[in-house]
Amino acid sequence: MRWYCDNINLKNMSNIRDFIPMSKLGEGAYSTVYKVQRRSDNLIYALKKVKMNQLNTKEQENALNEIRILASI
Repeated sequence: MRWYCDNINLKNMSNIRDFIPMSKLGEGAYSTVYKVQRRSDNLIYALKKVKMNQLNTKEQENALNEIRILASI
């Protein structure tokens, strides 16, 4: 599985390897959300994995905008 990020400042972001998958919370046509635990502090998070290769150009732009917005808060 490949995790995709483009044109996003990853300087202060976590890496996927920093998390332990716990369970699947939900799944849609183009993404899956998992309950994960961060290794460094054992806190619980929701991780959304988007199937970018199945999206058209506009949907990819929308997904990246969502990532940017969530990363900023």
